[in-house]
Amino acid sequence: MTKKLFLKTLAMASFLMAMSLPALAAEGGSGGGTYKIALGALAVGIAAVGCGLGDGNAIAAACEGTARNPGAGQRIFTTMLIGMVLIETLVLFTFLAAYLGF
Repeated sequence: MTKKLFLKTLAMASFLMAMSLPALAAEGGSGGGTYKIALGALAVGIAAVGCGLGDGNAIAAACEGTARNPGAGQRIFTTMLIGMVLIETLVLFTFLAAYLGF
């Protein structure tokens, strides 16, 4: 892992943890908020693992396709990027649902 990638990952993790602090500072309620936070974190984690696997498969298939037909590399790359954007939206939507409390 390069230093630049590590710093970007660390910054993103810090941002996500800071975004969860208002949810932990809520007062009152039935006390079931802890379970919602834990389930939301679990849902985002599962979505992130699934998206990581999907991204890995998409990149592997794109590299394999480009190796077989270098002339189609640009079209394969464009299609891969569109697919990866759609895959990554799963994590964003899951995070949004968890942040809003299901």
